[in-house]
Amino acid sequence: MRKYINISFIYAIAAIACGVFYREFTKLIGFSGKTSLAFAHLHLFVLGMAFFLIIAVFSEITDLTGQKQFKPFMLLYNTGLPFMVAMLFARGIPQAMDLELSRGSSAAISGMAGIAHIIMTAAVILLFMALRNCHVTVRPSK
Repeated sequence: MRKYINISFIYAIAAIACGVFYREFTKLIGFSGKTSLAFAHLHLFVLGMAFFLIIAVFSEITDLTGQKQFKPFMLLYNTGLPFMVAMLFARGIPQAMDLELSRGSSAAISGMAGIAHIIMTAAVILLFMALRNCHVTVRPSK
């Protein structure tokens, strides 16, 4: 359980750092519109911090971590989420700076973001497969 709480904490710190970056970067360049940068903060809080707090609870009351699908889930999820956030930055910084991306660059960012979403989808499927095979473990009260 502690491992997943620590992962959650790391994502919380990253989310806060992204929020501070978004706020200070847009203030520094005088940008006040909408940008993809704002979503990095939200993605890391919800899909990182909150998600792994829930995983921590499930790991405590089930044999989730012992399921064969769990390790591949962890690898894919913790690869896909940072990759997805990186693509939000790749899209959001040029938006905030009012830079025109070439069609090729824009398509590349969209394609890589799509790959990140596919990785995350595969991870979630693996998680549900692991959860379906879980058995609740009864722990003696302390």
